[in-house]
Amino acid sequence: MARASTRRSRIGYTIAAWVVALTLFFPILYTIITSLKTEQEAISGFSLIPSFTLSSFEAVQTQNNYWRPFTNSVILAVGSTILALIVAIPAAWAMAFSPTKHTKNILMWMLSTKMMPAVAVLVPIYLIFLRTGLMDTRIGLTVMLMLINLPIVVWMLYTYFREIPGEILEAARMDGASLKDEILYVLTPMAIPGIASTMLLNVILAWNEAFWTIQLTTTNAAPLSAFIASFSSPQGLFWAKLSAASVMAIAPILIMGWFSQKQLVRGLTFGAVK
Repeated sequence: MARASTRRSRIGYTIAAWVVALTLFFPILYTIITSLKTEQEAISGFSLIPSFTLSSFEAVQTQNNYWRPFTNSVILAVGSTILALIVAIPAAWAMAFSPTKHTKNILMWMLSTKMMPAVAVLVPIYLIFLRTGLMDTRIGLTVMLMLINLPIVVWMLYTYFREIPGEILEAARMDGASLKDEILYVLTPMAIPGIASTMLLNVILAWNEAFWTIQLTTTNAAPLSAFIASFSSPQGLFWAKLSAASVMAIAPILIMGWFSQKQLVRGLTFGAVK
């Protein structure tokens, strides 16, 4: 009786998981279907039957060069992630292994910055970029994306580092390891799953950032988020072309997420089960 009840529970959980997964994936599926329609079919109404035409993709590539914003997105996502890790690893190490009475307050303050609406600081950030010559540059936007995601990176790395026994670091110090050696050769290798998942999450967040990339770029450093926005014109929204541009923008990150999902899940659950 208990075995039958357990089996029914598993079936119920499986069905519920599939329903949730399909619900979350449906917008992406409908975007893909719409991108395979003509413009007339796309605006005619809701339909899950595509005409399997690539005319929208051809029009998107003809209207705008896809590879320039794609290259910008790669540079911005990878560059901001590397910068964030360079800053966050020593910061998380200090908070995890040399905490002070202000450590928790600092962590909460860092997290609170993510609760502030981005538009609230748009004017000062815009003026800073304008007067320092960072407007529409890869360097300026890379630093901006790093600062946006830095609180999350520090919090995640702090959580992973807290799971590493402090005795291991003490043993390394007794063997004569310097602070640099301790971070590079002892701490970092042990936290590779957490660092990898943090890196992947930061790449995804930087890749999907739209507000700042649209506000602080025009052409030279414009990533794929600005590429999508370019298909919104005063004449209206061209749904098929907009969907095609969206598919071309999200395809690389979906592929990366698919192949790295095991590493991502492993890192996100690092230290959760003891």
